Amino acid sequence: MELTAARSTFYGDIGHWADRTPVHEAASLGRALQLKQLIEAGASVNILSVDNFTPLHDACIQAHPKCVQILLEAGAQVDVRTIHGSTPLCHACAAGSIESVKLLVDHGASINPSLTALTASPLHEACIRGNPACVQLMIDKGALLEAFDIYFGTPLHAACAKAHLDCALLLLNAGAKVNATKFHETALHHAARAERVDLVELLVEFGGDVNISDNLGHKPRDYTKPESPASLCLLHYESNPLSLQQLCRIILRTVLGTRALELIPKLDISQRIIDYLIYKVT
Repeated sequence: MELTAARSTFYGDIGHWADRTPVHEAASLGRALQLKQLIEAGASVNILSVDNFTPLHDACIQAHPKCVQILLEAGAQVDVRTIHGSTPLCHACAAGSIESVKLLVDHGASINPSLTALTASPLHEACIRGNPACVQLMIDKGALLEAFDIYFGTPLHAACAKAHLDCALLLLNAGAKVNATKFHETALHHAARAERVDLVELLVEFGGDVNISDNLGHKPRDYTKPESPASLCLLHYESNPLSLQQLCRIILRTVLGTRALELIPKLDISQRIIDYLIYKVT
């Protein structure tokens, strides 16, 4: 079905402003029965508001999977972008609606839409909002772990900037580069700025470099409050080289995180198994 613009209204000097339609409103409010009746009466499911929002965008951002399903089955375009470049899948991931995400993916939504200066990828959105189920699904569907958003950097940067430990762990286990940089700033810089000791320890366990400097010459610890738990944690790692056991763990986690599913299909590698392997190596 073709995209059509919503009717416009003239407001004097500010020109024309497209109104939101009843289809937009029904989708946004989750009124599935009303939405279905409007479509059956001939309303367009691909009508655009002034900001290029379709009813599908509204249903996704408000986490109404039933409305998402109705719109998709009626021919809604799955990858249409708003004026900011966001697709419905971006909105569904931001809302944390795993049902909506699955529906969009099943209808061919792009997992890796091209990024613009104003938008992030669906994986970024899931990490920014802290929606681990959506993060895992995007990873499973082939989302680019090193996709670069001009504001946050990689999805790992975004997860750490917003202090979402569970999302960061999923990314690291999937093979995200722990020392990837945005203006020489790593995820560890974000974790330090957020004063999150658990994130700092996680990143270091996966090989995060506590001594790397950003483009301002600042190490992660420079972004912490003096004597804070995060500052003391980073100071400890700066002053004490990693033990052989820790280095072995980093190597094993790197290998298992990127190749375990290929080498040992569907085997859950627990911490106890990792510790046993380290014991055998050392």
